[in-house]
Amino acid sequence: MANKPIPIYAFALVVVRLDDRFLVVQERKHGQLWYLPAGRIELAETIEEGAIREVYEESGVQVTLTGVLKVMYTPQIECSRLRVLFLAKPTDDPTPRTEPNKHTLAARWVTLAELDALPLRGEEVRSIFTWVANGAPSYPMELLGIED
Repeated sequence: MANKPIPIYAFALVVVRLDDRFLVVQERKHGQLWYLPAGRIELAETIEEGAIREVYEESGVQVTLTGVLKVMYTPQIECSRLRVLFLAKPTDDPTPRTEPNKHTLAARWVTLAELDALPLRGEEVRSIFTWVANGAPSYPMELLGIED
């Protein structure tokens, strides 16, 4: 007897770093708390494309993905979640947009010390940024690929 297919939702989370600063966004949902740019991958979009799109939609900053920090898979009863944590850098002008949009209320660059002044959507943000600041391994983008 064949098993029922498990729906899997894929998400990209992006650590955008500029020297000692990290890009954070104030979300419209989730209590208007601060988080790293992230979101669900859309239909027919690669995880990399979704990561770049999410950062731009939420912050107005164009980025280049420079590596894969972690791949996380969380099985659940009804569906499962796949999250890929990327490392990125600004491509051109690193200035975040200043006007709210349908995705976020604000975006800014912060140091780890400045992060303490923001209401965060969980300690995950601080943990990830600290991990990266302390030299987290970053794996080549070629780690991810499309099935042949």
